[in-house]
Amino acid sequence: MSPAQYYSEIERMRPLPSLSKSYVFGHRIPLPETDGSGHIRVSKPACDARRAPAARAATGANGRTSAILAFGDSLTAGLGLPRGAAFPTRLEANLRSRGIAVSVVDGGVSGETTAGGLARVAKSLAQRPGFVVLELGTNDALQGIDPAVVGANLQKIIAKIRADGARLLLAGTLAPANWGRDYQLAFDAIYPQLARRYQVPLYPFFLDGVAQQPALNQWDGLHPNAQGTAVIADRLAPIVARLVLSVSRRR
Repeated sequence: MSPAQYYSEIERMRPLPSLSKSYVFGHRIPLPETDGSGHIRVSKPACDARRAPAARAATGANGRTSAILAFGDSLTAGLGLPRGAAFPTRLEANLRSRGIAVSVVDGGVSGETTAGGLARVAKSLAQRPGFVVLELGTNDALQGIDPAVVGANLQKIIAKIRADGARLLLAGTLAPANWGRDYQLAFDAIYPQLARRYQVPLYPFFLDGVAQQPALNQWDGLHPNAQGTAVIADRLAPIVARLVLSVSRRR
């Protein structure tokens, strides 16, 4: 199946914000603080005030670490990319730039299906992560695996994560067109249904802003390049940050 077939029915997502010297991936770079003489204040950067409470907010309790487990397939693992450009590394760097001192563990395995993820999730949870970003299902869709089976596998994975006590962000995917409209409808409904059933936050499409963007993908048109993973991390980081901080406020 060609990349064109895979994306032919996927609606075009929001365009990547244009970049300039004052913007980085859509976020305005704040102007430095100056004194009355126009000199930049450097003794106590503004970010320091935010960093301390955020770092404390990410600290685990009762033996659970503050680590975030990115659990998925090649889209998480960063197939074809150096480690520093893979999604987990990008997400960690983005969160730390926001003053959230957490580590993001790479739990991605290239070629992984939901069945494979179910088989290994218990081992990954043994690391006692505080949060899990679950990104699985793309390979199931590419192989035309029965959506009922995919949904059942994801349901069991979610149940294991919740039973372990980790917080979860579910990242969805979309089915290709070549299996037919009925398959697409059944598959695409899996993630919203699971999010409602288990009352977990849903990021509807992991490749939002990157799919169908040649400049953001590798030669195969399916796997994000270094710039593409940066876009994904940039879009997911605010959501993950809110989850981390919301948990800390309840402690």
